Amino acid sequence: MVVLAIAAVALGAMVVLWPADQDVPRSQNPYGAEGVTTLDATVTKVDAFSCNSGGEGPDGEIEVEGDCAHVAARTSRGSATFDLDAARYSAGISPGDQIKVITVQRDGQAATYEFLDFRRGLPLTALAALFAVLVIAIARWRGLFALVGIGVTLLALTKFMLPAFLAGESPMLVAIVGSTVIMIVVLYLAHGVSIRTTSALFGTLVGIALTAVVGLAATGWTSLTGVGSEDDQRLIATAQGIPLSGIVAGTMVIAGLGVLNDVTVTQASAVWELRAAQPAARAASLFASAMRIGRDHIASSVYTLVFAYAGSAMTILLLATAYQRGLASIATTEEIGQEIVRTLVGAIGLVLAVPVTTLFAVWLAPPRTEGTANVPVRPAPGRHSGSHAAPARTA
Repeated sequence: MVVLAIAAVALGAMVVLWPADQDVPRSQNPYGAEGVTTLDATVTKVDAFSCNSGGEGPDGEIEVEGDCAHVAARTSRGSATFDLDAARYSAGISPGDQIKVITVQRDGQAATYEFLDFRRGLPLTALAALFAVLVIAIARWRGLFALVGIGVTLLALTKFMLPAFLAGESPMLVAIVGSTVIMIVVLYLAHGVSIRTTSALFGTLVGIALTAVVGLAATGWTSLTGVGSEDDQRLIATAQGIPLSGIVAGTMVIAGLGVLNDVTVTQASAVWELRAAQPAARAASLFASAMRIGRDHIASSVYTLVFAYAGSAMTILLLATAYQRGLASIATTEEIGQEIVRTLVGAIGLVLAVPVTTLFAVWLAPPRTEGTANVPVRPAPGRHSGSHAAPARTA
C-alpha cells in the first residue's frame, strides 16, 4: 500500500509538471534552414595541401599545425567537394569513409558543401544489439526486463524531464519526480515484485531525497551558475530564463541513480541471503553483518564515480595539464568544479543510502526463527559482489 501511495503521488506530480508543447522553447535547427540540408556521402579522394596552419588564428586561438585537405565525396545528388582544416584532417579521413556533409544551395547559386561528421549509425546499432544479446543471454528474463527499464528511463528523460526543464519547471522537483517514477518501474521490472525489492526501493527513494537536499545546498555554497561552456551559453540564448543553476542541482540526482540503485539492491539482497544463512540471527547482528558488505560496496562505488568522471572529462584534463595549471586551479573552474560537486554529492547520497537501505531490509526481512544458535553472521568472501541472492528460507 505504501508503494502504491508513493507511485500515485509521483504520477500525479508528473501530470501536474508535464509541460504543454507551446511552453517548451524551440529553436531553428541550424541544419534545417532554407537551402540547407544534410546528405550521406562516401569519401572518394583526399588530397593534402599546405594551408599555412599553425600559430594563432585571428581570434587568438591556437591553430593545429599541419596540412589541410581537399576532399571529394559521392552523394545521392552527385559528387561533392570540400576542404578540411588541419585539425580535422590530422584526426584522419580516408577514401571509403562513410560521412555526412552539409549542402548549402541558395536560389540561382551553385551548391557548396561542408564536412559535418562521420556516419556512425551502423556500428552504434551493432554495439547496442551485441549488448542486448549478451544481457539477455546471461541474465535471461531479468536482463530482458532490465533492457525494458532502460527504455522506460529514456522515455521519462526525453518526454518528461528534458521538456519540463526547458519549460522552466522547478528543476529539482522535476528531477525528484522523474527519478522516483523511473526507480519504481525499473526496480520492480528488473528484480521482481517482492518485499526485498521494496526494501531496496525505500532505500533508493531516501537516497534520492538526501542527494537532492545536499545537491541544492552544495550548488548554492559553491556558487555554481551552470554557465561553464559555450554550449551553456547557447542553451540560455535558446531557452531564455531557464534556471541553469537549478538544473545543475537537479542533474546531481539523476547522475547518481545508477550507482545508487546498484548499492541499494545489493544491500537488500545481502540482508536476505544473510537471513537465509542464519535464520536465528538477531536484527542487530544481521545489520552489522550486512554493513560489512556495504562498506566494501561503498568503497568500490566511490571509485566508480571518480573513474567515470575522469574518463569522460579526459580531454579537458589533458588540456589543463598541457597549460601547466595546478590541480587546485583546475578544480575551482566552473566547468570542472561542477563535475566535482556532482560526483561528491552523488557519493554522499550513496554512502547515506547504505545504512538506510540496510535498516529497511532488516526490518522487512523474514523474522528470526528460534532453535538455532545466534552466531554472528560473517559472509563468505566475494558473496556480496552480486545484486541477487538466494531466496530466503522461512520457518
